[in-house]
Amino acid sequence: MTKIMLNGSETEFSEDPAMPLLWAIRDIAGLPGTKYGCGAGLCGACTVHVDGMAQKSCQLTLSDVEGREVTTIEGLDPDGNHALQIAWRDLNVPQCGFCQTGQIMQAASLLSENPKPTDEEILTSMSGNVCRCGCYQRIVDAVRLASTGS
Repeated sequence: MTKIMLNGSETEFSEDPAMPLLWAIRDIAGLPGTKYGCGAGLCGACTVHVDGMAQKSCQLTLSDVEGREVTTIEGLDPDGNHALQIAWRDLNVPQCGFCQTGQIMQAASLLSENPKPTDEEILTSMSGNVCRCGCYQRIVDAVRLASTGS
């Protein structure tokens, strides 16, 4: 039995502790916001927070996060009104939208550590998250908007 705090609630998983966290989140906990992209930790679509830090959930197992706090896009704000989610909507960031939950989770980790990042710091932090539609400028603009609150 693996216990984690998932989006603020203690959650138990009876599955194999070697199960990738991504699949436990999506298939067992029923939280589809975390996406499968590459399965190799290269694209960032599966980004979640583990103890407040952005991590690629496809590269972690249940045993890696036992006793830790895991936050998915569903747990970022119960009503979808985190400053980044609002900025994403206000600036119409996504095209296909597939990578956006991972992008938002990466950006939220950045802003929790650095509430007023420069564009260069935003680009550096977001470099591990791939947007196949090429919405990078809108992503930077949304992170900047969320960091300034205006």
